[in-house]
Amino acid sequence: MMGTMTSQPSQTPSAPAAPGSAPAGISLWGGRFTGGPADALAALSVSTHFDWRLARYDIAGSRAHAHALRAAGLLDDAQLDGMLDALRRLEDDVVSGAFAPTPADEDVHTALERGLMERAGAELGGRLRAGRSRNDQIATLIRMYLRDQARHLAGLVLDVVDALIDQAAAAGEAIMPGRTHMQHAQPVLVAHQLLAHAWPLMRDVQRLQDWDARAAVSPYGSGALAGNTLGLDPDAVAAELGFDAACENSIDGTSARDTVAEISFILAMTAVDISRLAEEIIIWNTKEFDFVTLADSFSTGSSIMPQKKNPDVAELARGKAGRLIGDLAGLLATLKALPLAYDRDLQEDKEPVFDAVDTLAVLLPAVSGMIATMRLNYERMAALAPQGFSLATDIAEWLVKQGVPFRQAHELSGACVRECERRGIELWELTDADFAAIDPQLTPQVRTVLSVQGSVAARAGHGGTAPVRVVEQLARAIECSAELRVFSWEGSLLDGPADPVAGTGEGCAQEA
Repeated sequence: MMGTMTSQPSQTPSAPAAPGSAPAGISLWGGRFTGGPADALAALSVSTHFDWRLARYDIAGSRAHAHALRAAGLLDDAQLDGMLDALRRLEDDVVSGAFAPTPADEDVHTALERGLMERAGAELGGRLRAGRSRNDQIATLIRMYLRDQARHLAGLVLDVVDALIDQAAAAGEAIMPGRTHMQHAQPVLVAHQLLAHAWPLMRDVQRLQDWDARAAVSPYGSGALAGNTLGLDPDAVAAELGFDAACENSIDGTSARDTVAEISFILAMTAVDISRLAEEIIIWNTKEFDFVTLADSFSTGSSIMPQKKNPDVAELARGKAGRLIGDLAGLLATLKALPLAYDRDLQEDKEPVFDAVDTLAVLLPAVSGMIATMRLNYERMAALAPQGFSLATDIAEWLVKQGVPFRQAHELSGACVRECERRGIELWELTDADFAAIDPQLTPQVRTVLSVQGSVAARAGHGGTAPVRVVEQLARAIECSAELRVFSWEGSLLDGPADPVAGTGEGCAQEA
């Protein structure tokens, strides 16, 4: 939540509760039991060490629920005012750290109900539970939290995109060797190569936008699984909490976690896209390639080898991608055989997705900083661009333009490469006589395509590496990034509904 991150409660608090007459811990169940849970069960059940980050969303949900209770005639105006005042004071104490869960609190919900009763009194505070279950409560909160995080992470992804765009713009018409199978393939513009990493990341942001449309459905009102009998209005609560609608099926509302799994995939895919970029930088940073120099501020040294300057940001990016893949796999394994509706297994949905969110929130600023401050060695790239017979395809395509069937043109170009390998020379070092000896169709005019500048300029179709096309592509990338920025509004559902003018990203979808 970009606008509220600094005021979020600690994720792993350990502080005494505010003083009051209520007991240190309460339970939201127990009437049919003759005693409390065994210590081992209580230790297994506790989740405040990871779900406390949802505290402000829980309080926002409680405010909306209080309004619904009043609309249904289950609270009068004085009771509503008292409830809202207690919730306001509780939220202030949560943000300041004056209120935090104790070891006796099972989860964020029980801790906050205890805090509410301490401030509103047991009689008024106890009225808030009417018509809602922890099942629909947590299903609603996790969507609110993840919708905020999607916007925050989208902005961080776009920071990486913008750093790539800036480097691409600075590269101008610099040329480098393009590769397939890690072998020299064809020369390309450096800008074209950099933008090839920007577009997948922008698609990741588009995926977050698409996901948000599905996540903007509130499970509130589903109760434990069958809905409620108290006349509460799920649509009103959904609107107050920034959702577009209430869910159509109460069982689905409480038990579905596909929204959690889907964003976990998107975050894992983002990490994989970052990892591919990082791998390229690691290779470019080697002495053998010498394509890039990383800033000291985004590099580390060795404890024993004084000369070392290591690309740790890129290496950690590569490593953490595996972590996010693991988070996704673990979550899917939890979900794969759960019967409807709610099962306690679903408590295990949070830690994997929270870990994915936290990991990217730390990783992405480091990656954007590394990209923004790296220095590309254009001279080295240009020197290697024509090597490895990277202009062989240009010879074949020149022959096609002369009317030679491509199969034959491919063979003739390959024969040129074979002759160069035999003699230890490059294609442009073949003489007119050499070309004619290979085949008379290889006239002296073939030399017109034996330059990297001519090679890249010739690839002038839409999406190609020709300078004229890359300039157009760069402009579209800038436009697309700016449009996607609207989604990453600097706010929170805690402060009201999402920005209604958020863009769709449709204007750059064609570049995918």
